Parts: sequence; structure tokens; C-alpha cells
Amino acid sequence: MFAFCTDPSTLDTFRWFSCYLTNGAHMLFYQSFLVVFALLAVTAPTALAFGFAAASASRSHILPVSWLGKLYTAMVRGVPDIVFFLFFVLVLDQAIEYLRHQVACPDWTEDIRQGANFLVCPEARTPASNAPQWVHEVYGFALAVFTYAIVFGAFCGNVLYGAMQAVPRAQLETAEAYGMSRRQVFWRVLVPQMWIYALPGLSNIWMILIKATPLLFLLGIEDIVYWARELGGSRTSAFQYPHPDWRFWYFLALLVFYLAFTRVSEIVLSRLNTRLSRGQATAGGEALRKAAA
Repeated sequence: MFAFCTDPSTLDTFRWFSCYLTNGAHMLFYQSFLVVFALLAVTAPTALAFGFAAASASRSHILPVSWLGKLYTAMVRGVPDIVFFLFFVLVLDQAIEYLRHQVACPDWTEDIRQGANFLVCPEARTPASNAPQWVHEVYGFALAVFTYAIVFGAFCGNVLYGAMQAVPRAQLETAEAYGMSRRQVFWRVLVPQMWIYALPGLSNIWMILIKATPLLFLLGIEDIVYWARELGGSRTSAFQYPHPDWRFWYFLALLVFYLAFTRVSEIVLSRLNTRLSRGQATAGGEALRKAAA
């Protein structure tokens, strides 16, 4: 970045570090933090939508729909995350290519699965081999978001289902007595009140989601843990900036980052919980009423 960075061997300590921390590899390292934030920003509402759908399905009076919602939450929660990430993404990627292959190449005669290889026609490759690099990155990011949403949506569904069950039944019956339809009771009485019961569980899921972001490397995405390992490893004379093994310092920086991020999350969630507790017949609501008295 700086003009004096041409020959690092001639630099003093301060200039050496200024060049080292602003080289191209470190710019990718800093960019990977944005990838983590983007993943959380997109995955959190998507997982919440999956969870809401699962919880609503579990409460359905139609037995097949109820079974489907409960099966989803039970099955996904019972599979270790790392196994799901390794298996599901591969299956999803091959399923997309297989469907595109059936549409784009109906006259294909060769076997798609040849031993350990999965071969489809060039038109069905997703993304295409000649596609720009950003297309491959966006596709990988989309697969990551969908996978995270499936996994954490099951946990959200279990929490939301419990929150829906916690809303006093008497309030729902009162709304029905006033002539509200089942749908009106659900959207106007049940859903607005369930969030205060769901927030503690959803807060824990948010914290777990933050801790699960290093699993991005399993999906082929160069995340902050990947770059910390690469940049912290010892260098040789073949590299522009040789240095000893500094992985301890890089991972220490990641430790500070995650602790600070979770602390900020705790403060925001605590304030949100206080706001939602106002006027509610919960322990938090009672504490607020006593404090105001």
C-alpha cells in the first residue's frame, strides 16, 4: 500500500508492520469480517422464518402438517452441526445440478454418477465453470446461508413452539369468544405476545450462531479463522513478509473479537427484553411494575 514497502528487508519495525498489516492478504482478512457480519445479518431472519414456519406447522390441526413440523425440528436438532454441514451442502449442490441436468441435457446418455465422481453436462454446472469469481462466491455464500438457516431454524422452531404454548390459553379463548376467527387469534393475540417468552431462547440461539460462524470454512468460504491460520503461520524466504509462527496472536485477536461481539449482543438483547416485558404478566414485567411503583 505504501511506496516504501517495496523491499521489506530494509524497513524498521514500525514501517515493517505498517506494510505487513496493509498488504493484500490482510485486506482479504479484514474483508472476511464483513462476510461474517453479512452471514449473520441474512441468516438470522431467514432462520427465524424457518423456525416460525416449523412452529406454526407443529401447532396445526392437520396431522400431516403437524407431523412434518415436529419431524423437521426433531431430526435437524438431533444431527451434529458439522455432519449436517458436510452432508447437506454436498447433497443440495448435487441436487441443483441434477435438476438442471435433466432440463438442459435430456439426451445425455452417460451415467451421472461414475464411482466417486458426479458428472453432469457443462450446461448444468452450477455455477458455470467460466462464470466470474464473484458468481462462485455468491453461490457459495447462498448455500451457506441456506444451510445455517435450516440448522438454526429447527432450534428457533422449538423455541417458538414453546413460546406459543406459554401464552395463556384464557386470552386466546377470550378472543374467540369475541368472535375472532382462528387466524385472527393467531396473528393478533398469540404472535404479538409470544415474543417475550421466546426471546431468552432466541438470545441463546443467536449466541450459538455467532460461535458457529467459523464453520464457514467447511463450505469452502475463506472466513476469519481461515485467514488467521494462514496469516499467522510461519513464513519462509519464499514469502514477502517472513515471520515466526504468530497464530497465537491472530487467534487471540479473534478471541477478543468474539467476546466483544457477544458482549454487545448481550447488551442489545437485554434492552430488547426489557422493552418487550413492559405490561406483560411475566417475571420481567412484574419487576418493571415494582420498580415503577
